[in-house]
Amino acid sequence: MLQTIALNQPFPIARAPVRTSAYPRLVPDARSAVACASCSLQGICLAAGLSSKELARFDQLAMHKRKVNRGAALYRNGDTFETLYALRSGAFKSVGISREGNEKITGFHLPGEMLGLEAISPGRHAYDAVALEDSEVCVIPFAELEALAASMPALQRQLFRALSSDISRDQGLMLLLGSMSAEQRLAAFLLSLSRRYQRLGFSANRFVLRMTRDELGNYLGITLETVSRLMSRFQREGLVSVRQREIELNDIERLMALVGHW
Repeated sequence: MLQTIALNQPFPIARAPVRTSAYPRLVPDARSAVACASCSLQGICLAAGLSSKELARFDQLAMHKRKVNRGAALYRNGDTFETLYALRSGAFKSVGISREGNEKITGFHLPGEMLGLEAISPGRHAYDAVALEDSEVCVIPFAELEALAASMPALQRQLFRALSSDISRDQGLMLLLGSMSAEQRLAAFLLSLSRRYQRLGFSANRFVLRMTRDELGNYLGITLETVSRLMSRFQREGLVSVRQREIELNDIERLMALVGHW
């Protein structure tokens, strides 16, 4: 995630200081009445492509759900990795600490996407995963997932696809921050969100920004003032319509031309 642009380790991140009261507490895990077979996200999550028998086995693995209140951290930088999380509803941001000690947003996550993939190799999380709104995730113990995937080729393929997508997001952020102007970064981000919402079955032209403009600027490496100025300019030029946090893309072709190599 440029498919998601919700990227995981584009530059060295210093370990964040331990915080004990910065975020509200998580809601404890609970079993959910929503099975994978009846979940609207089944077609884009790890369960995609599984047979009914395989789906029943996977459902036993992912039956525990966790509600995460707005502003709460699902996990923090430095936490031991044990679990992957499939986002069922809501949205998250990945937050790291730069070498200068400043907070840096490295990704945004939408329903159907996986959180925690970056920690598989090092065994520890490199970021805080913070809910942008009240959210719910499926809790998937990685050791059990790994064992199940070894006997279930379709699940193994989906896991590999998730890892590949994670790598693509890294490359997308490097492209955004390394070779694009501010206006290109914003246009590319809006186009990426368009594709992600379309993949979820929603409108590709109209969607809600789950993040604030300040958070968006932090992620794109531009100031809040620049984000606001560019949004106003895009609106004047007829590229987008903005109503508070709702964005409508009026001319996707011109946005693509602005990016240049989309």
